Amino acid sequence: MAVPISQMWTVATYVLQQKVKGRKRYPLVLMLEPLFRCNLTCAGCGKIQYPGHVLKMELTPEECFRAVEECGAPMVSIPGGEPLLHPRIGEIVAGLVERKKYIYLCTNALLLKQKIDLFQPSKYLTFSVHLDGQREHHDFSVCLEGGYEKALEGIKEVLGRGFRVTTNTTLFDGADPKSVRGFFDEMMEVGVEGMMLSPGYSYDKAPDQNHFLGRARTRRLFRAILANRKPSWRFNQSPLFLEFLMGKREYPCTAWGMPTFNIFGWQKPCYLLQDGYADTFQELLEATEWERYGTESGNPRCANCMVHSGYEASAVNDTFSSLRGLWQTMKATFNHTYEDAGALKMLDEPVRPVHAYNPLVQIESNPQQEIRA
Repeated sequence: MAVPISQMWTVATYVLQQKVKGRKRYPLVLMLEPLFRCNLTCAGCGKIQYPGHVLKMELTPEECFRAVEECGAPMVSIPGGEPLLHPRIGEIVAGLVERKKYIYLCTNALLLKQKIDLFQPSKYLTFSVHLDGQREHHDFSVCLEGGYEKALEGIKEVLGRGFRVTTNTTLFDGADPKSVRGFFDEMMEVGVEGMMLSPGYSYDKAPDQNHFLGRARTRRLFRAILANRKPSWRFNQSPLFLEFLMGKREYPCTAWGMPTFNIFGWQKPCYLLQDGYADTFQELLEATEWERYGTESGNPRCANCMVHSGYEASAVNDTFSSLRGLWQTMKATFNHTYEDAGALKMLDEPVRPVHAYNPLVQIESNPQQEIRA
């Protein structure tokens, strides 16, 4: 099983408590960004495009703990930037483990072997390693030759020390579904606990705006990838969310389910869009005009969004909203091969991104200089 029973039980009882209390909007995962700076310059990322004085800013451990307690979500995802660049990341993680929060520390793993002694194995801590597919595709995506091998070294090191490890993969227009399926085989062979997937999310600041997926192409890509599934593949995600990516379900956006707190405060409305900030989590819930966001709102910035930060909480909410939702989740969990002859044919089709003659932007950088920092 990709998720420990203790974690599943904690999340299930938490969600049911929110239902009993009649709360329509509740947080499931806190997206906690302690800094924006990174040791990579990925073309699809909008975080590292901030000016230098912003990239030097950091949340203190005390600010992180206040946000976690104020939010109350049972799970905390720590993205960035690269969290391992934070000089007090060990202290932050230890404090969250003490508070019995399930933590997913998102990292490109370039510093993982160097920093691993800052952490202790715990059922509450998972390293979520960013890998965008097999070696060639990942290195191209993160603009660093040899990045895949460095990440793999880090994964093997922490697995050998008894830590929980998952992968997170962002797929853009032009992804080869057959290669992605091969990547799944590689990760299962390495021994990671599970895998997380998301279509590329359209950061306004990202230098490459041409390779974010539209909704129709997202469904087609994920249908090819996730249909005819191998029993050995383990995913650390809601099975209903994966069906949503395949085009088998429709959900409204519930961005409040994965709120973001960073160096500027509580980000309105979500991890991807910046329409101001709130001083408190309660203000975020009450002052954000949620009806203005999500595909159903007609907001052009949300038109193609199908990312986990907006829709996975919707799938989890569906699971616990009715007996039907619970049954559908159980069915998707234990009967998930999704035989599909049409999807099999897609695997042999040539990959033709919309912008075939406008290749992915590459950014000149010196990652080793950042790593030494």
